[in-house]
Amino acid sequence: MAASVPGSGVSDQHKGRRGCEHYDRGCLLKAPCCDKLYTCRLCHDNKEDHQLDRFKVKEVQCINCEKIQYAQRTCEECSTVFGEYYCSICHLFDKDKKQYHCENCGICSLFFIAQFKACRSLEEEVTADFLIGPKEDFFHCLKCNLCLALSLQGKHKCIENVSRQNCPICLEDIHTSRVVAHVLPCGHLLHRTCYEEMLKEGYRCPLCMHSALDMTRYWRQLDDEVAQTPMPSEYQNMTVDILCNDCNGRSTVQFHILGMKCTLCDSYNTAQAGGCRASLDQQ
Repeated sequence: MAASVPGSGVSDQHKGRRGCEHYDRGCLLKAPCCDKLYTCRLCHDNKEDHQLDRFKVKEVQCINCEKIQYAQRTCEECSTVFGEYYCSICHLFDKDKKQYHCENCGICSLFFIAQFKACRSLEEEVTADFLIGPKEDFFHCLKCNLCLALSLQGKHKCIENVSRQNCPICLEDIHTSRVVAHVLPCGHLLHRTCYEEMLKEGYRCPLCMHSALDMTRYWRQLDDEVAQTPMPSEYQNMTVDILCNDCNGRSTVQFHILGMKCTLCDSYNTAQAGGCRASLDQQ
């Protein structure tokens, strides 16, 4: 006899319907916390006042024959494939997207390699190509405590347990989120979607103010604009102390309303560290 699912949030009209908005799968998870059936932990958590522990799931129900059985990749009754990809640890059923279980991360993840164009102007729409990478294209950084593309091995800035911090934009969890994380040059993480929204308003990391992408082309454009925009005579010999957000260096430069350029790394991502003063030539 087919198992009934009263109070589970799954109605008769959903029988045989594969998956939900979150995952493509041919089974329902039997929540060990409340014995209700849901397509995934996210669907459960959205309906209930408690969370489903994915690691404690023991049983699933086939969407076709409705047989409740031990969690496995294929239905033992009608041979329905519950998921092209199945992890017996996380009990993740889904399409094969080259996701894999990382023992150090403790969960299954889908990783992307982000390739962003250099910024030419702040008005330019910054685009990105996200390439899905298989397990062989990634390594686990023990200090950052997350998987990164092999191209970043020995070339990224490590921040202790950075993956266990919340996204500074939306303040939501990054580690267990289904939204891909983007690694900034400074080492901080943001959700990819939050990163794309951030670039519509600015170019700096919200945590440390370091440039979030390669701004070299825009800095050279700003060089030209500064050269073509002379300051009024009363400001032409004014200098100011600045702190660079990119190299953390301090320098004294000529004041300009369009921006002050770091003399150490040529970045305009700087902050004024004092008031304007006349140059020594004027004193």
